[in-house]
Amino acid sequence: MATFTVRQGKRYRATIALGPVERLASNGVIEAKLREAGFAEITVTGSGGMRYAEVVWPGPDRTAEMPAQVASVTEVA
Repeated sequence: MATFTVRQGKRYRATIALGPVERLASNGVIEAKLREAGFAEITVTGSGGMRYAEVVWPGPDRTAEMPAQVASVTEVA
């Protein structure tokens, strides 16, 4: 798995590719998972297998492995 570093106060946009069963999850469920991971100011859009999330990392800088479902992540200026 790839690792990614989030930096305090930065905004990120992620593309999330879900599998056949996962795609049944609502955007609210995905938002809750992101909140559990420590993100804030979460917006999830899309449906089915492709979702898009925009989040802010409020905590200290952190590096971790990205879940396989995260197809791409970019920092938003």
